[in-house]
Amino acid sequence: MSNSRTIRPYDSGAKTLLHLIGSVDPTMGGPVEALGQLFRVFERNGIRIEVASLDQPDAPFLKDCPFKVHALGRHKGTEQWPTTKVPWVRYRYSRRYPKWLAANLADYRLVILHGLWTHASLGALGPLSRSNRPYFVFTHGALDPWFRRTYPVKHRIKQLFWWAGEGRLLSNARRVLFTSESERRLARGAFLGYRVNETVIRYGIADPPPSADRQQRAFGLAAPRLGDRRYLLFLSRIHPKKGCDLLVRAFAEVAREDPELQLVIAGPDETGWRKALMQTAREAQVDDRIHWPGMLKGDAKWGAFRGCEAFVLPSHQENFGIVVAEALACGKPALISDQVNIWREVDEAGAGVVRPDTLDGTVDLLRAWIGESPAEKQARGIAARRCFLNCFDIRRTSADILGLVREVLDNDAP
Repeated sequence: MSNSRTIRPYDSGAKTLLHLIGSVDPTMGGPVEALGQLFRVFERNGIRIEVASLDQPDAPFLKDCPFKVHALGRHKGTEQWPTTKVPWVRYRYSRRYPKWLAANLADYRLVILHGLWTHASLGALGPLSRSNRPYFVFTHGALDPWFRRTYPVKHRIKQLFWWAGEGRLLSNARRVLFTSESERRLARGAFLGYRVNETVIRYGIADPPPSADRQQRAFGLAAPRLGDRRYLLFLSRIHPKKGCDLLVRAFAEVAREDPELQLVIAGPDETGWRKALMQTAREAQVDDRIHWPGMLKGDAKWGAFRGCEAFVLPSHQENFGIVVAEALACGKPALISDQVNIWREVDEAGAGVVRPDTLDGTVDLLRAWIGESPAEKQARGIAARRCFLNCFDIRRTSADILGLVREVLDNDAP
């Protein structure tokens, strides 16, 4: 049963919410999926949204977006930089973006910004300050101290950006939103001059779509070499932050203990790291037991979840971990590191296994799972589904974000 409150539609003629995000490209991972989940929540409650992004207007993934996107990035053939390694390209600088915001913010009642450290955030500072429009900021883990430890030089540069505007953007926000208490606590002290109005909101996902048989057939087409063999599933971006190297090396360490078990590593290879990981697997002589189907979407993604024995994510930093919630929703235990900020909920529910984000910790993570009896594994699967329903079902968790939105829409009504 849902405990979310229904928000009445507003008939002022104004578009209600504007979301700002660097990109709606689904390969960007959690923030884009989070935006899709929020869209469905708002739509069910009569709240219209639109999105402004820094994507190219002709980006092919835009046609699949369920909401209207104002793609304000560079037009093809204009403002081109010589190589994607130029920092301004990764920053997604666009001259059109702040101009569009300045001209259009008055049409919206509330702005929700997703993420930091791109032009989507810093480019919005001036227009938001001048418009006096209320806005929220989802940090999406961008203030986690892991980045400071791992990239100290980049962190010093970010401190300059913080003083130049990111810090002011957050301090002026009506609310800065964190999806777990761990994320909020870790963000404190991330930068000199950190002063924000913190709010932790419960976050979740919708229940997976039905048609499990069709979904598993779709996944079978994406990973034909796997057949009907048992497997563990990693499904996320192939990125050093996700601990993919730990997973490959740990799997090689324990592979002999369960000769039939396979490993599926699915996700977009945004840094070109997969080739090196595959070489590591070959050297360890487990390359025939690791499968790389690439990015999975729709039925193939859900089929991968439904068919796996357990989901594994030895990440070094994860503010929420939507993929973890998706696995739990499918009744699949989560084998995760203690750097996934929802690890306490998983651990307390008995819905998985939690270990440190080290090689020894990841080896122990897999070994603990392999060593459990079929009855113990079945019990964890039942606990996984229960954990989802109690903690991460968006029908329960949506009340938090809806309440914050209603507070602004009611108090700042025109």
